[in-house]
Amino acid sequence: MNSQRRLDTPSQTVFLPARRPLVMGIVNINDDSFSGDGTLDIEGALAQARQMIADGADIIDVGAESARTNREAISIDEEIRRLRPFLERFPVLVATSHQDSRRALDTPLVSVNTWRPQVIEAMLPMGVDLVNDISGLPDPKNAALCAEHGAALLIMHTVGLPKIPHTHQRWENVLEAMEVFFEEKIALAESAGLELDRIILDPGIDFAKQREDNLAIYRYLDRFQKFGRPILLPVSRKTVIGEVLGIASPVDRDAGTAACVVRGARLGADIFRVHNVAAAVQALETIAPLCVSSET
Repeated sequence: MNSQRRLDTPSQTVFLPARRPLVMGIVNINDDSFSGDGTLDIEGALAQARQMIADGADIIDVGAESARTNREAISIDEEIRRLRPFLERFPVLVATSHQDSRRALDTPLVSVNTWRPQVIEAMLPMGVDLVNDISGLPDPKNAALCAEHGAALLIMHTVGLPKIPHTHQRWENVLEAMEVFFEEKIALAESAGLELDRIILDPGIDFAKQREDNLAIYRYLDRFQKFGRPILLPVSRKTVIGEVLGIASPVDRDAGTAACVVRGARLGADIFRVHNVAAAVQALETIAPLCVSSET
């Protein structure tokens, strides 16, 4: 892994460490998360984040709206109402949390999982380090907002807007299409004033993709290192894991998730977005000494 790929944030400049990739814990402030772990209780959401930090999470990714396309979108005002109290209390949470020595960063970062510019504009002044945008950056608005506030931006490969099913999408060559997509979106973000060092790429597992598309990404993820940007791999409990294992319930897919973490780490993924932080951290910590080559 290239230790010189950098994620700049408002609070610190973070060199993604060579020792191991970063682990991003998922906190859902909603009642319709696909994995069933969401909560509308802010105390419950903060408790989840505190436990994830104790388990070694480097980043907490908080979202208020499920990406499930069979659920109605919530209003902009409701999304802001759910996110604001969490972000207001996050600095105190970090200051009072147990600092696990296995975490790769000195201080946990906070990411907001949202795509609507009005929500991003309201949240960024609250110390957000990263915007986890699942819209595929259809226009430069979100990149311009991140540039204005000094936040990093995640660009996810997809087609169309969120909350609309794209299960019909077929690709002649998904990897080639993704390379073209990332080249165009990086250029769009930079044209909006966002520095290259503040861009993260996400292949968008399960978004507008079929089983074989997702498996191709897991096989050839290292193709995207050509862009020189950190790669976030959202592996946790994904549908493709359920398809491979024949497991319908997302909460029973953690073993498959760990396998995808190991595969992704071998191919250069820099950040893993997961529900089970402890399992992901332990998997990465276990394979680290196994991958050290000795000179004879």
